[in-house]
Amino acid sequence: MSEVNTYAYAKACGIIGKSFIGKRMSSIMALHSLSDLDRLVFPDYYHTLPSVHLLPDLQNRITIRAVNKILSIVDSYTNPPQLIEQMLRTYEYDDFKKCIHLIAAGKKDLPPICDIGRFRTINFKAFPDLTKMLKNTDLEFLLDGELRQITPYSDIAVIENKIDDFFYKGLVESLYKLSDEDRWVLQRFLADEISLRNCTYALRLRTFYEKSEEDIEKFLIDIRIHGKKKGSLTTEAIQSLDYPLNSRYQWENWKWEELLNPEEGALHWTADPRHFQNAAALYLYRLAMRFFRLTPMALSAIFCFIKLIQFEEDLLISVAEGLALGMDSADIFSLLEVTK
Repeated sequence: MSEVNTYAYAKACGIIGKSFIGKRMSSIMALHSLSDLDRLVFPDYYHTLPSVHLLPDLQNRITIRAVNKILSIVDSYTNPPQLIEQMLRTYEYDDFKKCIHLIAAGKKDLPPICDIGRFRTINFKAFPDLTKMLKNTDLEFLLDGELRQITPYSDIAVIENKIDDFFYKGLVESLYKLSDEDRWVLQRFLADEISLRNCTYALRLRTFYEKSEEDIEKFLIDIRIHGKKKGSLTTEAIQSLDYPLNSRYQWENWKWEELLNPEEGALHWTADPRHFQNAAALYLYRLAMRFFRLTPMALSAIFCFIKLIQFEEDLLISVAEGLALGMDSADIFSLLEVTK
């Protein structure tokens, strides 16, 4: 496995070097239109379309580009470790979430689906028949709950949360099949990622939906990682529920306080979930870059490679959305709290 990891890491380094992260982020900051972005990312096969059609087309191609990069590394393994397969599963689960929304809206046409090749388990060709789509898959258990009857009034967020919960529990379960070197890196990363995911949900549900503490806790991923001194990874999110949304100084002792929007220049400070989510994404990007370089011959480096490619994917899609609204990319970077 170590020889495979060495080969995969060398190839991953080449891909990262050509990606629009790190030093190459600056090339995105001078863009002024959606077509500029298309030509930059896809110089050999950009599309000439009106913005209203180019945006979804470009978003889809950006995701396909990310998946193909990841697959080019994963295919280095004859039998990829469970952790890597689970990482690819996020694309399948995201596509399934799109399908649920369309089914709830009474739509009959299958949306664009990412091709993850031999790792696909869901039968998307059976859309919109959920039973056939999920038969003999890990998500078949959903058919016993909210998926039994989907209507426009179904709470899709509950179903999406169950999928997220299953996904993260699968990632954590795969940790215990890894070497000590791989495990200590990934325990740290996943503990922070899940904690930040929970905190983002808590902040969004309080701010935008005025949900009660009881309702919010239903949306948290309650996982404990062996070897971590703290308990459940819901701890920081539950703590945040006691802090007022209009008083910055009362958050000072909270673990993720530095990711909150600053108070300087604000007449009346209010916690901003969008700022927190963007800052959390940037924190995880930097952590992935650090660990990618720190453990070059370990499987954890490939995990971090996938995270870096997914960060680039999210960044490019966010820039595309901003450009489609008439913003300059420099303003979009400022809004996303991204620096070179």
